[in-house]
Amino acid sequence: MSQRQSTPGHWERYWAEREEIDDVYSNEDRIKRQLDPLPVEGRWVMEVGAGSGRDSLDLARRGARVVVLDYVRSSFKVIRRQADALGLEVHCVCADARNMPFREGSFDLVFHQGLMEHFRDPLPLLRDNTRVLRLGGHLLVDVPQRWHVYTAAKHVMIALDRWFAGWETEYSPRELEGLVRQGGLSVVHTYGEWMVPGFFYRSLRYALMRSGLGKLPKYPPEIWPLAPLGRGWRAFLRARRVGLYTCAMIGTLGRKTVEGAWAGRS
Repeated sequence: MSQRQSTPGHWERYWAEREEIDDVYSNEDRIKRQLDPLPVEGRWVMEVGAGSGRDSLDLARRGARVVVLDYVRSSFKVIRRQADALGLEVHCVCADARNMPFREGSFDLVFHQGLMEHFRDPLPLLRDNTRVLRLGGHLLVDVPQRWHVYTAAKHVMIALDRWFAGWETEYSPRELEGLVRQGGLSVVHTYGEWMVPGFFYRSLRYALMRSGLGKLPKYPPEIWPLAPLGRGWRAFLRARRVGLYTCAMIGTLGRKTVEGAWAGRS
């Protein structure tokens, strides 16, 4: 398997090719659903690994004081364009997520999706996330789930040196919860979601777009009665722990319950 790292160059290129945000798939509100119950009005929140910034902008609409942090600046252009159109204020900070330029206890909420899987050692990231949280603050970590066809296809692409990020890993629900605890937090809950549309449809759509051969609809048409059956099956699995192992993406919400829990760990 390729040992290439995920580098700043991968992400500068990725966001340069995706300035038209309407062509970039959202996370289907899975992050929003987890953060909606948390009080954010007037509180400082930070998204680490800025990406499209759509979840951060939703929090800004709810009155949060939002910081987005990344180690490349390319996605900031995408975020600022959306924020300006909506009349929202978002603070963009370019920095290393493992050594963030903020004091301990600066934020009520820190979250990231599509980030931690690009670190070969995720603990420095998680410990600095915990450091900047106030006591009682929350961290949401969202990553690819290990036991999924997405993982198998991804590792083929990595081996062929064709994966967009150069290198990427994944976690089982148990592994993710263990890492959150090692980072110094207590686990509140873990959730999972499926790709809609699926991985192979997305891959085909991007391949056609890049080759100039055409452009499929962003979402394929729903086929009756398969669509209602699929939604019902997903709802059934979502309510059960075993269902997490069928999801493409999983996330864990952690809470900082001990002051200085991040310090002095190796």
